[in-house]
Amino acid sequence: MRVRGSTRRLVPAAVAAVALGGLVPTAIARAQDAESATQGDTLSVRNANYAIDVRLDAETRRLTGRQTLTWTNTQEQPTRRLWFHLYWNAWRNRHSTWMREDRIRGRSSLGDRVQAEDWSYLEVDAVRLAETGQDLTRTMYFAFPDDRNVEDRTVMVVLLPELVAQGETVRLEMDWRAKVPRTFARTGFRGEYYFIAHWFPKLGVYESDGWNCHQFHAATEFYSDYGVYDVSITVPEGWVVGATGREVEVGANGDGTATHRYVEEDVHAFTWTTSPDYLELWDRFEHPDLPPVDLRLLLQPEHAAQAERHFAATKTALASYGTWYGAYPYGHLTVVDPAYGSGAGGMEYPTLFTSGTRLFNPPGGGRPEGVTIHEAGHQFWYGIVGNNEFEYAWLDEGLNTFSTGRSQHEAYGESLYVHRFFEPPGIRGSGFFALTLDGFDYGGRPHVNRIERYRTTASDDFQSTPTWRYYPASAGNISYSKTALWLSTLENWLGWESLQRILSTFFQRWGFRHPTDQDFLEVAEEMTEQDVGGFLKRVMGSGQFDYAIQEVATFSAANEGWVGEGEERTLVEGREDDDEEAAVFRSEVVARRLGEGVFPVEVALVFEDGHEIRKKWAGQARWKLFVEEYSSRLEYAVVDPDRILALDVDPKNNSLQVTSEAALPAAKWAARWTVWFEDFLASFAAFV
Repeated sequence: MRVRGSTRRLVPAAVAAVALGGLVPTAIARAQDAESATQGDTLSVRNANYAIDVRLDAETRRLTGRQTLTWTNTQEQPTRRLWFHLYWNAWRNRHSTWMREDRIRGRSSLGDRVQAEDWSYLEVDAVRLAETGQDLTRTMYFAFPDDRNVEDRTVMVVLLPELVAQGETVRLEMDWRAKVPRTFARTGFRGEYYFIAHWFPKLGVYESDGWNCHQFHAATEFYSDYGVYDVSITVPEGWVVGATGREVEVGANGDGTATHRYVEEDVHAFTWTTSPDYLELWDRFEHPDLPPVDLRLLLQPEHAAQAERHFAATKTALASYGTWYGAYPYGHLTVVDPAYGSGAGGMEYPTLFTSGTRLFNPPGGGRPEGVTIHEAGHQFWYGIVGNNEFEYAWLDEGLNTFSTGRSQHEAYGESLYVHRFFEPPGIRGSGFFALTLDGFDYGGRPHVNRIERYRTTASDDFQSTPTWRYYPASAGNISYSKTALWLSTLENWLGWESLQRILSTFFQRWGFRHPTDQDFLEVAEEMTEQDVGGFLKRVMGSGQFDYAIQEVATFSAANEGWVGEGEERTLVEGREDDDEEAAVFRSEVVARRLGEGVFPVEVALVFEDGHEIRKKWAGQARWKLFVEEYSSRLEYAVVDPDRILALDVDPKNNSLQVTSEAALPAAKWAARWTVWFEDFLASFAAFV
């Protein structure tokens, strides 16, 4: 995607390079080492490599940084511009695109209550060519490619003196400074706890049709190229530091600070955290069919008793994802338990993620198990398969949400906090619904909480729409819930073996690359013989799936002189057909397709003697009449009795009982009470 839009000249606060006293002055040398590391066998192209020195002033909550970017053009067309993300400028004031969209989605009212010292910024003070020292600072300008919001400063462009052709490399030095925010989007501080994510000038992705560098949007995340990161972090001496990669050295500076150096290869981001309060614990993942992984847990002291639960959940994810899709390749993984009230929980970064738990937390809920499995799973869907989260967020969020639910279910079974309610099958709207009372649940089969979230926004947007264009209030439901539900539908329809083949092939083929939505659809069609492509094209739209039983009736066929339709039928349970004196009853069932989505379904006719007959329906027409002759009265009918179609937005209307006139008032009020009670529980869950 070529990025176009309004631009505004950037006037730097200081043209000269900022003084970086105390930082390790080896950025250029480390950048050269990173470039040489890209030679030989690698997991990724490694075309965007960073050597960064950063210092945290814990008293003023400011960062001072210097970085060297080594970038190689992998595309055929040359470029003279480098486009950068300045994510923290989303929280400069109330007028950024991120803040405007955050108000629309109703997720928070941060902009109305933050204090002046809680805002942030990221200011680039100097840019120069590393080889020649040529100053490029005055060539910088802000760009607004998505919405022409001139108040937004989350995208910056640097003009180079010469074109960079395919295969050529440019090395750029940048001096910058930043104010750490009180937490926005799981980034910031609380007291002496710091979680620092997307914190430095970050290069966009140069694609075949130009720079892909979107403004920061409230409902989307990130996209960048793979490379080598060599980062030296200076913090108060004695504070614990956790970061992407492995710590290769640490040393005191003699001024009350210490510098921690972390290095990682073949990652597309770098995140770090520091606090004097962390408990540092270690464990090791070992599996007969997978490589070992060293596990580091940075735990809040009050959660010490939950350490083993964090480790166990992380191992669950590494084992299930590793055997289903492919092995985790880095050999180490850091789990961060964020400080209470920090707002930093439940987020993924390369080789590091934040979990989330409670002080009083009996086993069986979504914390820390569910959130830990989910964020560890993002090491695969996001970390290894590096899709564009601005445009195809469902490729990681949805695939990972489905995988989380499956992994959690296999390891832990149903959550203790998931309650099921079964309505009598004869009540209109009868069926099964459930609700998790843990608001931090990440799936759990059969994704009943996802159904509740998805159905309220099912028609808000086409799933094929680029994610940053989704209506902000419904973006998460489409990327997470809808995708998890149609993946569950595929598993129910095709079987786990077929779906696993699709997902593992996609993972292996697109690891350490940047797949699009079409790349996934092509793999799905290639790996199956059924009309999966047609189904996926429909789910990429915005139409709802909703099948229902509208009418049921049963009466004596002999009294009516009925003759059957001769339609082929399937007898699920055996019956005796040789009793010539047995009464014969005619049963009629009307099934309807209420939504725009089309899916092949079965209709089950269940009789008073317990026998069940199933009919197949392509599900394309708006309605279909099913007629059956049998020696027992019809008790009720069900469309999609095995719940293959997990996307059905209203499973309560899938069944209907043959009800006498005397029972109709009771059935009517029971159905209304059931719907009311479900909505009450859903509302109650929001406050848990």
